[in-house]
Amino acid sequence: MKKIIILILGIFLFTGCTNNQYKGVVNVLNWSSYIPDDVISDFEKEYNIKVHYGTYSSNEELLAKISSSKEGTYDLIFPSDYMIELMKQRELLEPFQKEKLNNLNNINIRFLKQPYDSNNEYSVPFLLATTTIAVNKDSIKDNITSYQDLLNEKYQNNIVLIDDQRIIIGAALQGLGYDINDTNKEHLEEAYNFLMKLKKNVKAFDSDSPKTFLITKEVDIGLIWNAESILAKEENDNIEIIYPEDGYVLSMDNYAIVKGSKNKENAYLLIDYLLRDDICERIIKEYPYISTNKHVGNLSDEEVSVILKNGSYIKNIGEHISDYDKLWARIK
Repeated sequence: MKKIIILILGIFLFTGCTNNQYKGVVNVLNWSSYIPDDVISDFEKEYNIKVHYGTYSSNEELLAKISSSKEGTYDLIFPSDYMIELMKQRELLEPFQKEKLNNLNNINIRFLKQPYDSNNEYSVPFLLATTTIAVNKDSIKDNITSYQDLLNEKYQNNIVLIDDQRIIIGAALQGLGYDINDTNKEHLEEAYNFLMKLKKNVKAFDSDSPKTFLITKEVDIGLIWNAESILAKEENDNIEIIYPEDGYVLSMDNYAIVKGSKNKENAYLLIDYLLRDDICERIIKEYPYISTNKHVGNLSDEEVSVILKNGSYIKNIGEHISDYDKLWARIK
């Protein structure tokens, strides 16, 4: 019995020591596959702050988690452009204290002062993502240039799509020649019919790791994020990355502090750490989205300008979001 008590006491003391080795914590919600694990662990070592890290697959999932959680549950989140505006309206964000960020000047000014937060009062840019069509040219010899091309019956059960209603409904609208943020009910019904036809060709909806379907050759076509396409191409050089001629999504993901954050100082330390040139370089090397850092880039200024010119941002559409919700429910 004495040995058992000593063993239990030893486990308790060891566990207690492990839990108390950090001087503070920061609670983070972020997209899946966005910051390398070793970047987070290095921050923990450097600042002696524990990062409790959770993930989400869409802006709507993020909004639901923040809205339903007790104030103070989360500190740092990474909402996209239109979600910043929506969360501001719902008073879910803290005003940004930019004076706490020594590395703020590392951000390229072309990404600052966006319409959804014109003075960066509630957000600071993190990374820019775009949607792309990835095609395995080993198997698909057709010249795919648009969303309309994905409706071809020969692609049945051979496509993976991002599991995100605003992006996929937006793609359908663009494929029909409409604006990505269109709220016209007749146009949305046309988008529904478009997507129901496309659905016959869809093997999976996946926002977390759609590249896996291409890498394992479960599908030959993906409407997926640019970094996912690039990573798939690294595994199979015959994958072609296409920016659809109908248009594509620009998605600026941002640092934002949740209202009622209990660990704001630690959140700012983490943001400032992630803004460092060396850390940014490590992030985009593993997850090659478009860098917002003016010193570290994976594309030339000219290439970025072309992408920005031809892409479109998702916008906050207010009460019309219920029409998108209903349409998405009918599709899924």
